[in-house]
Amino acid sequence: MTELFQEIAIDGMELKNRSVRSATWMGMAERDGRCSTRLIQRMEALARGEVGLIITGFSYIMPNGQALARQLGIHDDAMVPNLSRLTKRVHAAHGKIAMQIVHAGVQTVMREKKDQPVWGPSPVHNKLFGKTPRAMTQREIKETVQAFARAADRVKRAGFDAVQLHGAHGYLISQFLSPLTNKRTDNYGGPVENRARFLFEVYRAVRKTVGKDFPVLIKLNTKDFVRGGFHERDALFVAKRLDDMGIDAIELSGGTPAAGALGPARPKIRKADEEAYFLPLAKKIKKHVSAPIILVGGIRSLTGVNYVLKSGAADLVSMARPFIREPNLIKRWRKGDGRKAACISCNQCFGAARGPEGVYCVVERRARTRRKSKGKVQ
Repeated sequence: MTELFQEIAIDGMELKNRSVRSATWMGMAERDGRCSTRLIQRMEALARGEVGLIITGFSYIMPNGQALARQLGIHDDAMVPNLSRLTKRVHAAHGKIAMQIVHAGVQTVMREKKDQPVWGPSPVHNKLFGKTPRAMTQREIKETVQAFARAADRVKRAGFDAVQLHGAHGYLISQFLSPLTNKRTDNYGGPVENRARFLFEVYRAVRKTVGKDFPVLIKLNTKDFVRGGFHERDALFVAKRLDDMGIDAIELSGGTPAAGALGPARPKIRKADEEAYFLPLAKKIKKHVSAPIILVGGIRSLTGVNYVLKSGAADLVSMARPFIREPNLIKRWRKGDGRKAACISCNQCFGAARGPEGVYCVVERRARTRRKSKGKVQ
């Protein structure tokens, strides 16, 4: 148990253990993107559950960068007051919290408007989302870079402990990185050095805005798991370059919606050898970077957590779905109850997040309903 509960610092941000709540869309924001009371309560519960670092669900930096309805926004100063309430509550519960910021690019379910066109690096049709983005002009690329920087400034002003760039899972930064979705012939397309230019410009702008003493993290794919997509060689190049530029931590993930069963949230994780499915690629990247590595991907047991940490491939472990069912999981493990997480990786929580209530564990809700029904019958 000792590996998980060792303290660690990320650019001066002191964490009481090596656990991270990976960013998860919860469908609990107000319709205009403001942080809701329900969302604050969920984040506070994670802090009371002793999660080392909580990362919010992805928050859109521009109106045309919104992925889903009731997604958290960081696109306007009007978002800051409610977010300040969130960080104060988390800090009062002795937690640390980072905000993940994103532009969805073509991966949006929002209706395209005249003043909010769907953007992407190239006009490559996305079958899953039924959209063909308009290739961004260089002026629009610069505008988006600055929107990331302004969003990071709001994150800092709202009292967050860190900011995380979403560079994975097929969203805009990921679209620029992938040769499948980036067909540009200018200095933002072609070899990985050019495809990563947008990300590097975003990082520099964010770093300049928040300063060297405010932690800047990134979520990065190890590979897209789609033929012809972002490859592990690309991931190694990007990770090494970001490390040289001063990134404070890299959360390694993988896959896009097009990857199907090899996507970020793989279903039916039942056995120990099915956990930590990005670990082999993380081992390769860890050898070449000095920044702390956070590993996500199907981690469900204390044994699995400690195996990852002992392997040397990661400095922290990240989970998402298990905390939907058990926000107190880390506290439970610390107190000696070493049973694996109750999450069965059925992914029904994603469907629940689209409903009016927001995300919850469907399996747990059904079990609770059955218990109540049996009690009434007796």
